[in-house]
Amino acid sequence: MKFLVKILAMTVAVMVTAWFLPGILVESAMAAVVAAFVLAIVNVFLRPILIILTLPATIMTLGLFLIVINAILLMLVSAIVSGFVVTSFWWAIIGSLIISVISSFLTPKKREKR
Repeated sequence: MKFLVKILAMTVAVMVTAWFLPGILVESAMAAVVAAFVLAIVNVFLRPILIILTLPATIMTLGLFLIVINAILLMLVSAIVSGFVVTSFWWAIIGSLIISVISSFLTPKKREKR
């Protein structure tokens, strides 16, 4: 159930980002759902590997290189999912930032028990 809520939040984030940015296009709601699902899978499996491989660059840039990693993964999802298009790397950077912010606001957080 928690996974479905995260996918739904990411779907909304992808659709809002596509509506807001002219460089990111989503043809249909189903394309946004598939893009959110593939982005979640890519973030689970590829992102940790890329973070480890680029650790020196991430440390030298004080973590800012993680934005580049997120943009690369968004471009990868764009190449995999038909109906989801990111036109350039700069739109991918801006889009990955917006998707991250929106999905973090929409995803429910665990409450601490007192």
